[in-house]
Amino acid sequence: MYGAQHLHEFGGLPAVDFQRTTDGGSRPAADAAAWRLYVDPYGGDEDRDRPWAEEFADFLESVDPAGVRALIIGQWGEAYEENSSVPIGLLIAAADRLTSLESVFIGDLEAEEAEITWIQQSDVTALLAAFPALTELGVRGGSELLFPPTKHERLRALTIQAGGLPVEVVRGVLDSELPALERLDLWLGVSAYEGDTNVSDLAPLLSGTRFPRLNHLGLRNSEIQNEIAAAVASAPVVAQLRVLDLSSGTLGDEGAAALLEGQPLTHLEALDLHHHFLSGAMEKRVRSALEPHGVRVDLSEKCEPWGDRGVEGRYTAVSE
Repeated sequence: MYGAQHLHEFGGLPAVDFQRTTDGGSRPAADAAAWRLYVDPYGGDEDRDRPWAEEFADFLESVDPAGVRALIIGQWGEAYEENSSVPIGLLIAAADRLTSLESVFIGDLEAEEAEITWIQQSDVTALLAAFPALTELGVRGGSELLFPPTKHERLRALTIQAGGLPVEVVRGVLDSELPALERLDLWLGVSAYEGDTNVSDLAPLLSGTRFPRLNHLGLRNSEIQNEIAAAVASAPVVAQLRVLDLSSGTLGDEGAAALLEGQPLTHLEALDLHHHFLSGAMEKRVRSALEPHGVRVDLSEKCEPWGDRGVEGRYTAVSE
């Protein structure tokens, strides 16, 4: 398993570790960085061995909060025991100071800090209610994650990364009113870690009527990637897309063949299939069908099944 990595950029801005700018490092302007805030509850870093509330208060006093455009929330405590309601609540309490905030990511933890399935989330839609100007929301971790149907006029990008994404979350997203949504990226994960979404649950999304401005769709990191590919092959939503991302899952020749035998994909700017189980012959077939039309095809990270288990030995890029 490759695991999830720390963000290097977010909201179109470079990620900057706030704490390092207090240790003699140069500090960019408030609006020139995606500020990453985190603590170390295990004592490995004395500067970060304090409550997240103190780290956040220090940030608000050190960086002009009215200029902050993007925040990345990393470890807020022992993330497998303490859920994200604490940092989310503190952000909401400071909403009248964070008047320029456009992008928030909750749960930027690497495997060394907490496996993705250990990260305890909470109701992240509270951020959307508190920040009506928010244009991008990212979440890592599906455990205890809540996303009840919500309404937000300006959200353009929504990413939920999980080793297993509960179907209740998927249904909540797809039942939400997000008229400005242009980019949706869902890591569906595996059933062993609560990833119980079926293709039928994606019907409102695949119909093309739910999010009229959607042009970038990621249905990724799934153990049913072939079934998803087959459903996408005839899905009306594809006609409105510029980017289709079916990467990081168990995609094999079956799913790729269904894509090529379905509706034309030559209008796409990019088709991302990295981390796949395609044969060499199918890779050539996909490239020859799309690349001459200007479609950027990502077939990197070719994988081999574990042992001699064939299809059953395929694995997602991120699970635990």
